[in-house]
Formats: sequence, structure tokens, C-alpha cells
Amino acid sequence: MNIWKKLRKNPLGIIGLVLILIFAVIAILAPVIAPPSEDMRNIARTFTIPNSMLREGFSSQPTPPSSNHVFGLAAGGYDIFWGLIWGTRAAFLVGIVVTLMTALVGMLVGTLAGYFGGWIDNIFMRFTDIIFAFPSIVLLMILVIVLRGGLPVIMLALILVGWAQYARVVRGDVLKVKRLEFVDAARSLGNTDRQVILKHALPNSLNSMLALVSLDIGATVVSFAALSFIGVGVPEGFPDWGYLINISRPYFGQIEYWYTYIYPATFILLFVLGWTLLGEAIREAIDPRSR
Repeated sequence: MNIWKKLRKNPLGIIGLVLILIFAVIAILAPVIAPPSEDMRNIARTFTIPNSMLREGFSSQPTPPSSNHVFGLAAGGYDIFWGLIWGTRAAFLVGIVVTLMTALVGMLVGTLAGYFGGWIDNIFMRFTDIIFAFPSIVLLMILVIVLRGGLPVIMLALILVGWAQYARVVRGDVLKVKRLEFVDAARSLGNTDRQVILKHALPNSLNSMLALVSLDIGATVVSFAALSFIGVGVPEGFPDWGYLINISRPYFGQIEYWYTYIYPATFILLFVLGWTLLGEAIREAIDPRSR
């Protein structure tokens, strides 16, 4: 029975997949759901993100939901609904691109360390230990501040911090695989190290990475939102869920301004929940013992 057949029998995994598909539709149809202004019309033709949210005035006080602004206006006149819709694109961009890049870097490091061992393993794993020695959010803050912010810089910082966990997982799998008899047989038949790695070491470590990637997309989006929330993330006005919560901080606990933080928090919760449920379902499908 393949992974998809097992996944279909997991109701929580299906719920996660449905949530992800809903967000994917929102991201794709963002120009239709929340039309950009005249100077942003080119965005509707490409899967890109505007540099600033749509805003109505510059009021320092939020404006309650109305027929013109269904989720209300945040401080600074930013349209909350508009920011949430376009923020979905930012979440997919950061979550998927950063996670895939961290997985590739970690896979490369873990494969080389596990297969060749010796001084290569010692160097790579000691560097990995240094990454794990610091709390990830602190290390992210330092990198973003030193590199002076911006979306590309944040994504780079997330990659530099996130690859270590993949390196450890892949290294462990490669260490097990390279001791198996079929690997020795491949070497005896004249296969080079490169051929053994590509044909045997990497394919046998992909299952472990598949579940980790799905789980890590949600975690990456949370880290991205956390940087925006503490004020060291995206530039002012960027359509991001974490930024919307950041500018609503003065109104936490004030019931009349509930819309300023409940809506973006709900989007983050559902997005992360979708990827988490799907990741756990994939993990159970790959290895039923994980239950």
C-alpha cells in the first residue's frame, strides 16, 4: 500500500490537506479576492507580492469592520482583509522556498558527513552543534539585524538556521544505509562514491525528510511571523500576518479592537495547523510505528 492510500485513511491528514488547498486557492486568486490598486496592477499577472498593503489614510487608531473594509482597518490605515489575503502569498513563498532550500543544504551536508565520515563528519557535525547551541529565534534576530532586514535577508537567515536539523536526520540515515550489504555489492561492482550516494544513500533517506519538510513549512512561517511581530522582520507595511499582529500590540486585551489581532492570529493558526496535520499523517503513513 503506497503513502497516498494510507494518507487517505487518516482523517486528520485529509483535514490538513484541505486547509492547505484552501490557502493555496487564496494565494493564487489574491488579485481577484483583494484587487490591487492601480499602481500594483502588474502584480495580478505574476505570482509576486506588493511591497505595501492597501491603506486608507494614516489614522493611528484602528477602524471597525464595515461594508467597505470587511475586516476593518489596522493602525496606520492598513486594510486587514487585504493584508491577510496577500499575506497568504508571503506565507507560501517563505514557507515552501525556505524549507526546500534548508532541506537541500541539510541533505548535502548530512550525506557528505554520514557517507565519508572522518574529518569531514567532524567538521560538519561540530558546525551543526554550534547552530543548535543558540536558540533559533535569537540567532535569527542577530542575522536579520546584522544583514539589515528585508524579505530576501529574512529568507536567507531562516535557511542558515534551519538546515542543521535536516543534516542530522540525513546523516543518521546515510550511516545506516552505507553499512548494508547492497551498498558493499554496489562498490564491488565498480560504482563510484557519487553513484552509490545518488542511487542508494539519498533515496533511502528521502522518506524521513518528506514528513520533516511538511512539518517544517508551518514552523518556518511561525518563525517568519515572529520576526515581524518583534519588529526585526519585513519592512513597514509589508503584507504579512506577523506584521499585522505587531501593529495591533497596543490594543491587545481591548475587546473593541479584537479584529486587529484575532483575524491574523487565526490565519497563522489554521495555516500552521494544516501543514502540521499533513506532516503527521505523512509520518504515520511512512512509518506506522510513529503512532
